[in-house]
Amino acid sequence: MIKFNEKQQFDSVKGALALRPQIEKAADDIYKKGFDKIFFIGIGGTYASSMQVVHHVKEMSKLEVYVEHAAEFIASGNKHITKDSLIVYSSVTGTTQEVVEAVKILKEIGCTIMAFVDEPDSQLAKMGDYLVSYVLNEQLKFFMFMDRLMFLNGEFDDYDDMYAEFDTYLPQALVDVEVKADAFAQVFAQKHHNDDIHYFVGAGNQWGATYSYAMCYWEEQHWIKTKSIHATEFFHGMFEIVERDTAVTIFVGEDTQRGLSKRVVDFIPRICGNYEVIDSKDYELAGISEKYRGHISHLVMMAVNRRIDAHIEKINCHPVEIRRYYRQLDY
Repeated sequence: MIKFNEKQQFDSVKGALALRPQIEKAADDIYKKGFDKIFFIGIGGTYASSMQVVHHVKEMSKLEVYVEHAAEFIASGNKHITKDSLIVYSSVTGTTQEVVEAVKILKEIGCTIMAFVDEPDSQLAKMGDYLVSYVLNEQLKFFMFMDRLMFLNGEFDDYDDMYAEFDTYLPQALVDVEVKADAFAQVFAQKHHNDDIHYFVGAGNQWGATYSYAMCYWEEQHWIKTKSIHATEFFHGMFEIVERDTAVTIFVGEDTQRGLSKRVVDFIPRICGNYEVIDSKDYELAGISEKYRGHISHLVMMAVNRRIDAHIEKINCHPVEIRRYYRQLDY
């Protein structure tokens, strides 16, 4: 398998899960202190990850949780954010311009800041009241934090049992997904690496992944034109431009909105012969109970997509680290 280091992938997830005591300590302190609302703030990929966790909380909890786009907040503000609000953000470099400027404003308001930043000595790391620093696994870190808050709020009785399974089985389960998905991913990449445009459809905790995969991976990294669309909106405009040869991929997860994506899957063969379906249910996830699979179906999809990306990169002879404009020009 190209661009695949099994030990590295296993250790990455195992290490993220090992952060739980640190995340729990921060969450416990924040919950004891109290807050009125929770705002995840981000831009680009971090905004997409925030969408995933906010959906996750909305289907389980009465905690008031929202996604705020950093650039929009700088321009327009948000009167719902007060000194009693909890702000959560993530960053790889800790230098994302829009997030830095937004957090400066939020600190002036007096919000409590929970920061997940890969680079511990960066500006955004230093701006957090609470900091967890660990590379990659952004969604997993977000979900662990909010799962703990929901547990403290009396809304997640299975918290300990679920994470006992994840600690034991999840790292290997996700490695196994990549191994199983590789042959499919190679065929997928051969078929779609030169698409004029590719449409991605998803829902639930897959929607953030759909939005991010189209924008942050195919557009930004592979330079392939895409459009992401929520499964609920597929039947309100988009399907009128789908023809026999239109490239469409539907992501299907296992949370409460699975049926929304399945509706698209059931319909699309009537109008299109160039569609793909990636369903997290097709992967075993040995050791993970059925009732917990929906919590991690977005991670399964990420593992499958990671294999697709590796093959597209090789076929197109285009290293994904190369950018035309992003952080290359002033804008």
